[in-house]
Amino acid sequence: MFGKLGAPELILILVLALVVFGPSKLPEIGKALGKGIKEFKAHTSNITSEISGDVDKKE
Repeated sequence: MFGKLGAPELILILVLALVVFGPSKLPEIGKALGKGIKEFKAHTSNITSEISGDVDKKE
């Protein structure tokens, strides 16, 4: 119930972001958010591979 975001919810979030931050800041915020997500995925992938390597060594 609370885990899904549909199109109306996303549109509402985007409209609120547009009102709060303004049209000039939204591209910067989007770029920073995308960069943060990319770094998070890279770090989690690195941690996952380290854990897998440790598990393989113990076996």
